[in-house]
Amino acid sequence: MRARSIVVGLCGAAYVAASHWLMTRAPASEWNAVVIVGPMLALLGLYTWQRQQRSLAAVAALALLGLVVLAWRGGGVSPASLYLTQHVAIHVALATVFALTLRPGREPLVTALARRVHGALTPAMAAYSRKVTAAWAIYFVAMGGVSIAVFAFAPFDTWAAFANFGTPLAMVVLFVGEYQLRYRLHPEFERATLSAAVRAYSRRDAAPADRAP
Repeated sequence: MRARSIVVGLCGAAYVAASHWLMTRAPASEWNAVVIVGPMLALLGLYTWQRQQRSLAAVAALALLGLVVLAWRGGGVSPASLYLTQHVAIHVALATVFALTLRPGREPLVTALARRVHGALTPAMAAYSRKVTAAWAIYFVAMGGVSIAVFAFAPFDTWAAFANFGTPLAMVVLFVGEYQLRYRLHPEFERATLSAAVRAYSRRDAAPADRAP
């Protein structure tokens, strides 16, 4: 687990460094979109392929291939459009991760996390955690849509403020709001810290999140 975390951290650092260098040192490079958006498309394609969502995986692969062909032929993407694409792609990917666990025969992502933290869940607790999973999926889709709308109808500075400050603030508000609502509606949930939730979710002996118990 520690080795995997180190590898993921190094890959993330390399991605951030490459993105920053291209945006600041070579903003007109035709390969900006491939380096910045490509890894997210690749991860989305791999995730959906492993969960037998062949059509979504094919869309991600074709989008990545299109970016490579565009760069190879000398076509580029404006920096502003690139930032928008990155922002929306992240939210679409997160929405996909949550939504795929809502399919019949799968265990919703938040339900799996709650079960690993709290143990057995009552039917009411399981139903609530399923609704929370759906709420997060809807939230990520909505934020992607709002991002596109703000980019289209407001100055770029306004969109940048929304992407850099509004997005994380909205996520914190939703997270804290759900936390408060959870213990108001279901006081039987044992209170747990975020670190305890992460440790429980990372246990190797826990049931896979995408399978029904």
